[in-house]
Amino acid sequence: MSGDGTRPSSVSRRRLLGGAASALGTATLAGCFGGDDSDSAAGDADPTTGTATETTRRTTTERPQNTDARVGMVYALGGLGDNSFNDMAHAGAKKARDRFGINFENAEPSSAEEIPTLQREFAAAQSPETDLVCGIGFAQASGIASNAMAFPDQQFLLVDGTATDESGALLPNVASYVFEEHQGSFQVGHLAGLVTQREFSAGTGATTDDLAVGFVGGVDVPLIRKFEAGFRAGVARASEAIEVRSAYADSFADPDAGERLAGEMYADGVDIVYHAAGGTGIGVFRAAQDAGRFAIGVDNDQSLSVPEYSDVILASMVKHVDKAVFRSIASLVDRKFRFRVGTVNALGLLEGGVRATYGTDIGPAIPDDVTAQLDASRRAVIKNEIEVPSTLS
Repeated sequence: MSGDGTRPSSVSRRRLLGGAASALGTATLAGCFGGDDSDSAAGDADPTTGTATETTRRTTTERPQNTDARVGMVYALGGLGDNSFNDMAHAGAKKARDRFGINFENAEPSSAEEIPTLQREFAAAQSPETDLVCGIGFAQASGIASNAMAFPDQQFLLVDGTATDESGALLPNVASYVFEEHQGSFQVGHLAGLVTQREFSAGTGATTDDLAVGFVGGVDVPLIRKFEAGFRAGVARASEAIEVRSAYADSFADPDAGERLAGEMYADGVDIVYHAAGGTGIGVFRAAQDAGRFAIGVDNDQSLSVPEYSDVILASMVKHVDKAVFRSIASLVDRKFRFRVGTVNALGLLEGGVRATYGTDIGPAIPDDVTAQLDASRRAVIKNEIEVPSTLS
């Protein structure tokens, strides 16, 4: 990386320099399953396709008190504009920019092979140097590990993985964040199981006489199966008689595949489909609208981030990647939060790392006896009275 922030043209990517330009908006959520409200992210995307719009290279004015604070963000495949996982991480960086005046730069890899290169370019940058390199997503782990060993004086953040050396020891210059996605998925699974058993209509959706719900995953990897495992356990908590169908799109950025897979499920009588598929999930929402059924979003409160589908979004399983990013940056700037390098920080329902929130349009119509059962199961998970599986049996 050169002093003006440009990169070699041989690296295919989109780039955005972030300064202290505009305030991050916040939204009031319709209601959580016993959780607390927090900032929500909305992506710069075409919500009908789930694909990111073109960004413009630009440099904005730095706040004078933090002119040397710089962060490099390397996002998961699928990029910004997914209205979900990547956009939540982006929201955390924007919140830090607006709170502390830091500068951050986004890098959106077009392939998995590109990820370590982008991480390395940030780590090797000089004039200015990068204070923190953030790797967002499970595919970042091996690259962060190799780059952290190559640049021992550079601090790294890894979301959805752990960085270790050849002996398996945690690297001292990496703060690793993992989330208890299965716990939040249990909550939305419990909701889906309770709703499919009753005659329920809200927004443009309605249940059928079948006892069936569905799950659409992005790529079939252990992390996404963790979402499915928790969801299935939550459904079973409501009733063992409910059928759970699942399918994987093999992509986090293919709304058409999401629409096709969910559409097949709805045609077979499924009432509610939960997706853990990034931008692919936009297609799940489309299919729900076409079928007059319900869907459950992921990572962000998607009834807010893609409001044109809020009439079918029953709830969302929010994963606070934004908190991990913001707190790590904040620890570098004002030491308000401890930057826990060399550790694995696990964030579940208890820590507020994951939570389930009702959809803005449909939430008010959910019966009180359902919300009471969800509050009870959430407390039971936090107290370890319910042990939620993280793998499929």
